[in-house]
Amino acid sequence: MIATLQKTADFFKGAGEPTRLRILGVLRHGELCVCDIMAVLDLPQSTASRHLAYLRNAGWLESRRKNKWVYYKLQHVSETEKIITDILNYMAGVPDIQKDYDAMARHLAEKKTTSCAG
Repeated sequence: MIATLQKTADFFKGAGEPTRLRILGVLRHGELCVCDIMAVLDLPQSTASRHLAYLRNAGWLESRRKNKWVYYKLQHVSETEKIITDILNYMAGVPDIQKDYDAMARHLAEKKTTSCAG
């Protein structure tokens, strides 16, 4: 990734919204399916997909498709890795993000090994 002023601005704009910060917070713990993000953050599919696409286009996330579901994880690009890590470490102490972590742990424990439905 070649850093330009516009790409750098877009990267930071990507995280400039509370829902997108919440998504980044739960993805800190690893790859999740869109259905998991929807359940954990109590988001409609259209809202989750819009924010995930924005984050992917801004360089925060990478995605892969498995059947009809899309899975997202944090982008691992050496130029942005430290920035992402520092921001996510800071966010871990935000009470709203901690609530999302707790909701994610409950959701994944209930889900266990079942795949996404629908």
